[in-house]
Amino acid sequence: MDLTAITIRDDFLLEVGEALGGQASVRPVDSTTAALEYLTSTKRGQVLVFDTRDLTDVRADVELAHSQAPHAVVLVFASAEAEKQVSTAVKGSNVFAVLPIPVDKRKTSAVFEGAVAEAVAKRAARPPSGNAGVTVESFQPRSDTASTQPSDGAKGKMLVWAGAGFAAVAVAAGAFWFLNKDRSAPPAPIAAAPQAPAAAPTAADSSAATETSLEPKPTVDTALVNGKVDELLEKARLAMHERRYTEPVGDNALLYYRSAAAADSTNGEAKDGMQRVGGVAASRFDEAMNGAKYEEASQALANLKIATPNDARIAALELKLTTAQISKAFAEGNIDRATALVRQAQQSAAISADQLAKWRTEISRRQEDAKVQRLANLVSDRIRDGKLTDPADDGAKTYVQQLHDVAPSNATTQRAVRELNAAYLRKARDAANARNNVDVDRWVAEARAGGVSSNEIAAFQRELASVRQKAAQAEADRLVQAARDHIHDGRLTDPAQDSAVYYLTQLQTSDPTNAALAQASRELAGKLIDRAKGSALAGKAALVEPDLTQAKRWGADPRDIAAVQQMQAASKPATQGPSRAAAAAAGISPAALAANLRRQRYVPPEFPTKALTQRISGSVTVEYIVDTKGDTRDVRVIEANPPGVFDKSAITAVKHWHYDPVIANGGAVEVPVRTSIRFELPK
Repeated sequence: MDLTAITIRDDFLLEVGEALGGQASVRPVDSTTAALEYLTSTKRGQVLVFDTRDLTDVRADVELAHSQAPHAVVLVFASAEAEKQVSTAVKGSNVFAVLPIPVDKRKTSAVFEGAVAEAVAKRAARPPSGNAGVTVESFQPRSDTASTQPSDGAKGKMLVWAGAGFAAVAVAAGAFWFLNKDRSAPPAPIAAAPQAPAAAPTAADSSAATETSLEPKPTVDTALVNGKVDELLEKARLAMHERRYTEPVGDNALLYYRSAAAADSTNGEAKDGMQRVGGVAASRFDEAMNGAKYEEASQALANLKIATPNDARIAALELKLTTAQISKAFAEGNIDRATALVRQAQQSAAISADQLAKWRTEISRRQEDAKVQRLANLVSDRIRDGKLTDPADDGAKTYVQQLHDVAPSNATTQRAVRELNAAYLRKARDAANARNNVDVDRWVAEARAGGVSSNEIAAFQRELASVRQKAAQAEADRLVQAARDHIHDGRLTDPAQDSAVYYLTQLQTSDPTNAALAQASRELAGKLIDRAKGSALAGKAALVEPDLTQAKRWGADPRDIAAVQQMQAASKPATQGPSRAAAAAAGISPAALAANLRRQRYVPPEFPTKALTQRISGSVTVEYIVDTKGDTRDVRVIEANPPGVFDKSAITAVKHWHYDPVIANGGAVEVPVRTSIRFELPK
């Protein structure tokens, strides 16, 4: 039995041959048509293999094969990414199996075993087919003395001549096939009846005409014409004079000289004429090659072979043409065409095995380079899209691994590896800037696994440490500057999330050894002492203690704190209300009283329409008394920024607030309160 593989890829044929393990011979063709011409003309068991990577309509080709060669067992091979689609396309057909590319040798070998058994069974069950009738008329040289009515004896002789003519046609057709396939045997003259000026193509001719995606094979006129030798020579001389050496078909010098030689093989003029036509064909070949017109060169070479089949120049010219065509395919990057040309060259005796091996090596190298470049482009695309490791089957890491498998030492592979490792380190740097240590460790580990050396990792980690240090210093500088700005603006403790105390607390937590922290702390403590003095002189006892507490925290001199406390004691009024006097007599500080306040009703201040329209924000600091019933009174503004814009709204809101009464020593007491209200524009 035989296996016919429809493919233009030598690497696929090698993989199929290995998987087949000698179960059948492999016959490569380049099209379904070429395969069917062989399958329909043989009685051997047949397995037909489709390489679908270069087919446009798999289903149509499979159905065509089934309709013309139902005895063949069909196997379909598809690339891994297209396997599912191809399986869907051939579902319900007579396909024996759909297999993946690259070829899985073990799986494919098992499937081949079943396919071969199926093919052998179909061959055994196939009914014998009869031979179609063939009618061939022999060419008879005209004789002046021949009778127009053959006798019975002549009829017998004609039957003998008919049989001889049939054999001549068969031999000539075989010679022509070997001329085009092996380039080793000269064609014998082919006699044809007057009614059939051109010989019908054989199955081998049709197969050759449909091979690969190359340009059409040159048209060679192999027919002969009847006539007297002298008449044929006269027509040949006229054609030579008019430069009709090999064309047009049916009326050229080569046709007439060949026909004369067929009628009289000893005629010297006919032989000499074919030599002269061969010389013209050789000149045309050289001219076409010099102009890189390879189709014309191929036609000229074909005519040379017909005119002078034993010409010693033919082998060298054929090698020259094939070399030029393959070199052009390489230069254009058309590897499939180069592969088809090399496969075609295998059939020529003019091409040495060493030359074929060199071409195959170059094709393999270029195929590898093309695959490497495709994978490298995928790596670059995924890095650009940020897909370094995910998704697992379509990330840059996956394609770099495939590059390693295909060509680990290729320069393009090494460049792709470096690009990916650089991307890993960029990710690690970004994570470090975002203070995401988990991601830093993850990307550094990927870089190490990708081949980055220990020294490079160490250098990168030193760089990260430097980056982190610079970032920490920049953040510390920002906090110091923010604290100083707020000290200058008088925003010492309020609001809680945007005050000098807030920013210095952050700095103290993140960088307790910062050189600027001590100076900024002293500035803040001094401002707090000054504000506490002012509150003590103004009799605002409730505001003194909180400022002193904060001043002590930020390093105020204890003597300054004691001076403020003495100032506060000296400034207490002689007379106090019963509740406040009782609280003072009990030794309860205003700050402690304020700490026990619990507000039960809160009315938010209204944002003034004018301020909203003008996009103005600000704050108001108010003082008020919470009486023994929990109501507010004596509400007044002590500081406003900007002045006069939000004062009324703040006072109105505070007057509607209500607290739980504060109990001290068994009775309710009044509590002085100071608070800041911020007016922020809505976002």
